[in-house]
Amino acid sequence: MGSKELFDKTYHVILKWMMATGHAPHYTEIATQLGVPVEEARKTLHELMSKGIPGLWMFPDTDYISSFAPLSNLPTQYRISVDGEQKWFGQCGFESLAVCWLFPKKVVEIDAPCLDCGSPVHVEIKDGVVLKTIPEGVMGYVAVPFSKWLQRLPFA
Repeated sequence: MGSKELFDKTYHVILKWMMATGHAPHYTEIATQLGVPVEEARKTLHELMSKGIPGLWMFPDTDYISSFAPLSNLPTQYRISVDGEQKWFGQCGFESLAVCWLFPKKVVEIDAPCLDCGSPVHVEIKDGVVLKTIPEGVMGYVAVPFSKWLQRLPFA
């Protein structure tokens, strides 16, 4: 247990599962995908999630994946659609833009309320190129200095 290869495979299973379904797998499903005993998958999941990889965290005191960057297993205000189907949620506004790399050659749509005024914001992005924004010229803003981001990570 704890081998780099097993961590890599576990990471890949989780991300592919979330891409396909819009939600994170349970460790029993990870075990089936990896062909390992259920308890080994559970321990590997916890160990992987405790490695300090930015954007990965569990719901506190559970065996459930909360977030697996750039996707969130917890519904957020960042609703993501691909091919007209909305089943994903972005971890944050900036991570939502990174979802386009999970779906090459596809238009990824992000819909969210503005966190300042509540007005709807819509972004269409494909392969890292922003195709459309409503309102036009929309921009992102982070009110927390980068040096303090780690202090504010959820469930850290």
